[in-house]
Formats: sequence, structure tokens, C-alpha cells
Amino acid sequence: MKHWSRALGALAVVLAVSGCGSFKSEVDPTAGWSAERLYEDARTEMSDGNWNDARTRLEAVEARYPFGGYAQQALMDLAYVNWKDDEPEQALAAIDRFQQQYPNHAGTDYMLYLKGLITFTPPSAVFSRITRQDPSERDPKGLRESYEAFNELINRYPDSRYTEDARKRVAWLVTTLAQNEVHVAQYYYERKAYVAAANRAQTVVTDFQGVPVAEKALYIMYLSYDKLNMPDLRDDAKRVLDENFPNSRYYEQGLDEPVNGWNPINWF
Repeated sequence: MKHWSRALGALAVVLAVSGCGSFKSEVDPTAGWSAERLYEDARTEMSDGNWNDARTRLEAVEARYPFGGYAQQALMDLAYVNWKDDEPEQALAAIDRFQQQYPNHAGTDYMLYLKGLITFTPPSAVFSRITRQDPSERDPKGLRESYEAFNELINRYPDSRYTEDARKRVAWLVTTLAQNEVHVAQYYYERKAYVAAANRAQTVVTDFQGVPVAEKALYIMYLSYDKLNMPDLRDDAKRVLDENFPNSRYYEQGLDEPVNGWNPINWF
């Protein structure tokens, strides 16, 4: 019995020691690193496209050295890393956090530009390259968010290095948002919701002045008011259409458009 007791005791000790080993925490290779070393290592990982490792280093800078200049730069880079790693929600969260913590930071123009880029090309846009879907047929929420970010950049930082490109994107966004409104107006018209169709088309004429798709919007207004038996508004819409777009092609072709075989979102 004594022999068995000693054997069981020895086994218990072995199991206890091995158990402690199995629960031993993993050693952090960056323990004791300075903010500068963590940040420089993060930049190296970013250059190599190692987004996970870069994210870990940047988050370590934020957590260990929250009040230094490296923490501010780390948060900016964290937004970029999350965007490149197809994590747009995390990227936007980092930008929002940056704007709240450092509202007057010199890099605010860059963060506004990055915010516009993230919502300008959402993950769903990747599939449009395959499906050839017109970007104006997508949910306009992201397009509007992109427009707001770029527009804020243009108004607040007219001399920023990012402003010229932002202006080009805003011009494209305005046209695309107007096209989206026309898609909705046509959808309502084809389902005999003529009041809704006329109202959405009117939005294009009043809110997106000068866009080419206003021609189709006016034509939808003309058709809708005719269906509603409202000759005064119908004739007024036709007059404006004829003055701005003489011999409009829609009188002959109707509302159907040729299939769009290219995607302008790939211009940028």
C-alpha cells in the first residue's frame, strides 16, 4: 500500500507540473519595447502587407503609450490597415475615434480622405467588376457617406494635397447619386406609383442641377403627370425638357437604356 501511495503521489506531482506547463501564458515578444520600436516595426509590417502583425503592433502602441505622438499616428495607420485588410467597419471606427480624440490634428484632412475612400469603394463594389452592375444601382448610403466626407475635406482643407482628387470623386458621386434617384423614379413609374415617380424625378432636377441624367428625370415627370391627368404640370415638364434637351432621345427610345458594359468606379 505504501508503494502504491508513493507511486500515485509521484504521478500527481508529474500531472501537476505538466498541467502548469499547459496553462503557461505565451510570452509577448514585444514586452518592454518602446513606442518608437513598436511603431517602426508596425510600419515595416505594413510595407510587407502583413496587416495582422501591423495591427497588433499599432494596437500595442495605443494601449501602452496612449498619450504620446506615436499613439496618434498609430491610430491613423490603424484605420488604413483595417481598410486594406477588408475591415471597413473597423477602419471607420478608428477614424471616428481619431476625430473625437484629436479634432484639430494636422492629419484630419487625410482621415477625411480615407473615410471617403472607404465608403466610395465598399466590399460589394468588387463584385460589380464581375457583374458589370452600374454603381448607381447600389444602395446609395455608402455613396452619400463618401460624398459627405469628401465634401467636408474640400470645404475645410481647400489646399490639402488630397483635395484635388476629392473634387474629382465628388463630381462622379453627384452624377451617380442623381442616377440612383432616377432608377428609383423609374421603378415607381413602372409600378404605376406616379406621384412617387414624379417626386423622385423632381428631386434630381432641383437637388442635382446640371447633371446629364436630368434629361431622363424630366421625361419621367412628363410621363407621370400625363398618367395623373395633370396637363399643366405635364406641359411644364415637357417645356423644360425641350428647352434644355432639344430632340430628347427619350421620346423615341422610351425609358429603357442600353446595357451598361463598363463600370466607372474602376477609373480611380
